[in-house]
Amino acid sequence: MYIDSFQFPGVDAEEQFVNYIRRSCYRSFYPFGVFAENMLEALSFSEITILYGNNGSGKSTALNLISEKINAERDTLFNRTSFFGDYLKMCSFEMTPGKNPEEIRIITSDDVFDFMLNLRALNEGVDRKREQVFIEWIENKNSTFRMKSLDDYDKLKKILEARSKTQSKYVRDEIGSNVITHSNGESALQYFAEKIKDNGLYLLDEPENSLSPQRQLELLELIQNSARFFGCQFIIATHSPFLLALKGARIYDLDESPVDIKKWTELEGVRTYFEFFEQHRGEFV
Repeated sequence: MYIDSFQFPGVDAEEQFVNYIRRSCYRSFYPFGVFAENMLEALSFSEITILYGNNGSGKSTALNLISEKINAERDTLFNRTSFFGDYLKMCSFEMTPGKNPEEIRIITSDDVFDFMLNLRALNEGVDRKREQVFIEWIENKNSTFRMKSLDDYDKLKKILEARSKTQSKYVRDEIGSNVITHSNGESALQYFAEKIKDNGLYLLDEPENSLSPQRQLELLELIQNSARFFGCQFIIATHSPFLLALKGARIYDLDESPVDIKKWTELEGVRTYFEFFEQHRGEFV
């Protein structure tokens, strides 16, 4: 446990600020008003805390506010509105006395997508170079070149190297080990595995994006083990039934007014999955 709680501005404080700026030309006061309807004023954290809710419930907004307030590292920027800073000043948090995380980081879907795109571009670049080296090997293997002076030494060396090695050996030596090409789900999981280190505080915004059910279960195991054995604390925004099943997680239902703590089996989204599969139980043979 590194962070104990986070406090949002109370309803009265929000109303006073909004009434003040209504006199200006602004029509949108985001993030003011996001949590007024469900009366969310504070979050108390456990080792794994989950913010659940439908789109527009404020899950990502809450994570962005917390991450900015506690100076979390992030790889991609997000859209800060005109009043984000004003709202942030009215928020507060409490850290666990005597506990300092080695890293505080927020990981969003944009971070994962950027990583996958960069990895794909890198692989494509290596693949193009590999094709060039294939052609070079064939030309050198079949070359009738004869050395006439010391200036021809490098060329002769390449030819002898091509003749003494198999094509795959020649290519590996020329360009090194190729970056392994993963599927999107494998790449996304690789990103989480690389970013989540020991003794860290991590905020994950809908980490299930780009992950198949099987990969979500692998991410569940990674999060669970990191919290249990490697000193990590997590605050997660998700509506994945797999991640909602994380053992011991404290789940806030942002669809409720006021916001309530629930078991994962009580959540509307999870019940929808359950009822759907229950209706089709006879088709599983």
